[in-house]
Amino acid sequence: MVLNKDGLIWIGRRSDAKNKIDHGAWWQMPQGGIDEGENPELAAKRELFEETSIRSVDLIGQQSAWLNYDLPAELIGTKWGGRYRGQTQKWFAMRFHGEDSEINISPPDQEIEFDAWKWARKSELMDLIVPFKREVYRAVLQELGTFAADT
Repeated sequence: MVLNKDGLIWIGRRSDAKNKIDHGAWWQMPQGGIDEGENPELAAKRELFEETSIRSVDLIGQQSAWLNYDLPAELIGTKWGGRYRGQTQKWFAMRFHGEDSEINISPPDQEIEFDAWKWARKSELMDLIVPFKREVYRAVLQELGTFAADT
């Protein structure tokens, strides 16, 4: 979870239009895989940079437990080359101290994850997130949401 100085949370709208389900609720926070032997915090910062070009962050918190979600039946076999049924994730809260101009959702030599981005209030997040990830986001916000602005 990336938060700006005002406590707003960075979210991006998924660019894979073929998977836009649930009436456009296809926004998410940056996330990604951990390479074998990679430190989870360093993996989170690497994935953040690959998806957004953001480097100007400081770690301010981390989720105490690993969190899981399963893909809905209609996406199993179509996402991630059909190799996975969901993800187990370790979440971190990071404070962004750069300028918005640092953010580039179309970085060179990277797969494009997002076609739009914005800073969102904690209170609006659940309505924007794809439904099958909402339980994970509730858990993240319950533990790390103290860093975010309420309104």
